[in-house]
Amino acid sequence: MSDRLTFTLHELLAELDAFADSALRSGYGVTFNHFQFLAVLYDAEPADMTTLAHCLGVTKAAVSKRVPALVEDGWITAQSPRGAGRSILLSLTSKSTELVRDAGAALERHFAAMLTDPALGDDPIDAPRLNAQLVALTAFIKQRPSPSGRTAIPEEIPA
Repeated sequence: MSDRLTFTLHELLAELDAFADSALRSGYGVTFNHFQFLAVLYDAEPADMTTLAHCLGVTKAAVSKRVPALVEDGWITAQSPRGAGRSILLSLTSKSTELVRDAGAALERHFAAMLTDPALGDDPIDAPRLNAQLVALTAFIKQRPSPSGRTAIPEEIPA
């Protein structure tokens, strides 16, 4: 563990992703990457490939590459609406909706249990408060302009 927040957050996310991947593989036969694709589509559906790529933080080409296999395996549907040009709308099937609902609930229970585990000692983590803080921080970061160029990060970030 590091005493640097950026490294600690990165390490935490990597460990959470690895835990989720292991739980999803053993309990549901899917990877975290597969689940995440479906879970993001669940929140955005119906979504075109550009919208889904933006929500996933990947390129449109990365989404386009995955779609045919997911359609073939019965996880999603892809339809071209009339008059929409080349836009293809993606939606979940009942199979994937069930997976997102059930596996998502299981992951939530696992993570909530971790936050109150006795191994944390006398300082259990308040899950609803932590989530609210993380949501606020994420929204705050999304509103900030990205630093341009290759300038050094200022010692103090202006308010």
